[in-house]
Amino acid sequence: MRSRLLDAAVELFKAKGLAAVSVAEIATAAGAYPSQVTYYFRTKEALFVEAACREVLYVARQAEAAAAGAPTGADYNRRLVETVIGSPGLALFVEALSLTRRRQDLSPLVERTFERLHAEGDRAYADTRKRRGWSSAEDPATVARRFWTLALGVALREGATEATVAQAVDEMTALLRAAPVMREPAKPETSGDA
Repeated sequence: MRSRLLDAAVELFKAKGLAAVSVAEIATAAGAYPSQVTYYFRTKEALFVEAACREVLYVARQAEAAAAGAPTGADYNRRLVETVIGSPGLALFVEALSLTRRRQDLSPLVERTFERLHAEGDRAYADTRKRRGWSSAEDPATVARRFWTLALGVALREGATEATVAQAVDEMTALLRAAPVMREPAKPETSGDA
């Protein structure tokens, strides 16, 4: 029943948003009673955050599958970005993050989701690099964290502006290519007059 409620809720939330969906509507779509929603999730907001967290993990899995056959590193990045940016699951997760700022009781689920996103991203990227013989000076964990940080920022901006999904994909792809290179600061010159 819990899974059926999550499945029904995520489809309604994707179609209408959190505010426009009622507990009764979720229960009806799942073939359940409204009391079952509160039994399993306490509140509609808690159900929303759990559904959004689950959905972004599905998006991550879809992105990994979409990028698996990419012939080059640039194609790999592009396929990841195209799968993630504009996906309703990422948009739900962005909304869940905003909600969690006001509802700190829901933050442990978001924290676990980030841990999983980063761990799975790290694993997938490291496996792909090894399998393809690609090399990089950067740690796979850093690359995975950067990817999700950029994806969330670009998705937030896209949702709050009139940017198209294509523009957001291009922006994120460019940002991934422009990863900063850290250099040690130059040492000041010293005079021989000591």
